[in-house]
Amino acid sequence: MRAGPSQEDIRRHNLGALLRHVHLGGPISRAELTTRMGLNRSTIMALTSDLTAAGLVREELPRETGRAGRPSLVVRPESSRVYVFAFDVGPDRLAAARVGLGGAILDRREAARERGPFRLEELAGALAGFARQMRRKTRDDTVCVGAAAAVSGGVRKSDGVIRFGPNLRADEVPFGEELGRRLGLGLPVTVGNDANLAALAEHSRGVGLGVRDLIYLHGDVGIGGGIIAGGHLLGGHDGYGGEVGHMVVNPGGRACGCGSSGCLEAEVGERALLEAAGRLGRHGAAQHGRDAVRAVVDAADRGDIVAQEALGRVGDWLGLGVANLVNIFNPKMVIFGGMLREVYLGSAAQVRSRLALHAMAPQREKLRLRTSALADDATLVGAAELAFAHVLADPLEALARVSG
Repeated sequence: MRAGPSQEDIRRHNLGALLRHVHLGGPISRAELTTRMGLNRSTIMALTSDLTAAGLVREELPRETGRAGRPSLVVRPESSRVYVFAFDVGPDRLAAARVGLGGAILDRREAARERGPFRLEELAGALAGFARQMRRKTRDDTVCVGAAAAVSGGVRKSDGVIRFGPNLRADEVPFGEELGRRLGLGLPVTVGNDANLAALAEHSRGVGLGVRDLIYLHGDVGIGGGIIAGGHLLGGHDGYGGEVGHMVVNPGGRACGCGSSGCLEAEVGERALLEAAGRLGRHGAAQHGRDAVRAVVDAADRGDIVAQEALGRVGDWLGLGVANLVNIFNPKMVIFGGMLREVYLGSAAQVRSRLALHAMAPQREKLRLRTSALADDATLVGAAELAFAHVLADPLEALARVSG
């Protein structure tokens, strides 16, 4: 006969649940925590006292009360004291941020990344350098409780190895291990796919807040996706789930960097748009990146026929891909992020037309199409949430590990 959870297990769970409320929802009164968690006042008081003693939260009187009697103390995250490092490695940029408990971005660094081979030591060294710069600006009483990185590629969840990243030109790269060594914090660096982490970010802090079933589509050079079903990220058996950019929408179509052809990424990605708009040079080496995509969208807005036709063509394929995903997953919301924010805004009519033709009526009736609220911060915010995950699971043990 299996024994039930011990009192310590229950306490650990409740501490994590309370800290999660404060971390994701911001300052909250003890009275509201009592209601949300279904616990009595004395238990909430004991839990908040433990978290306060650990330096994870603080309690203070509310600034305003409209009620007579003794006001309920407000619990706030210790955002300036407890933080994580979040990193993002994309085809065109490196970014790092120091993110406080509660989700506040306290400091950040960013640099352009030249497209080319994935130089592990050089990239990890640059990101670790950003972290050292930010750490030098912190107070003596601050504590780093985790680190995580978002990368544009398939990541093996067991060890943070980038198994494949055609647009980063990375293959079997032990990125998490090397970045952790360079940081020198004695903390592991968790690594995740950028689109998956951005999906988590939009679900917990962005336009998808409170939406339990959503699909986030991220565009840089290629197309990635993150799928939230029933409030949980679909990561797949080994962590490679969500590679919607390699869903074939046009058999026999354009060659894709994954080795297949006609993938959504090949038909909708940056190169497809710029080529259709006549903005690739003779050898495909003309201006590229987010600015080049915005230039096509801006030209289409000004009446440029070639740019309009390019957006229409890409929008058709994007709409077909979205229709397939909607039929399979029945999301309440589809969010467009990265360069796809601009592409969708410039081709919304084509996307909606394809949905009307190819998505089944019950799946599309209540569907909402939105652009990312977190914009270019979505991947960093998602990486920060990944880094905080172990703290929220067992706050006191996690803090003791890094403080001891």
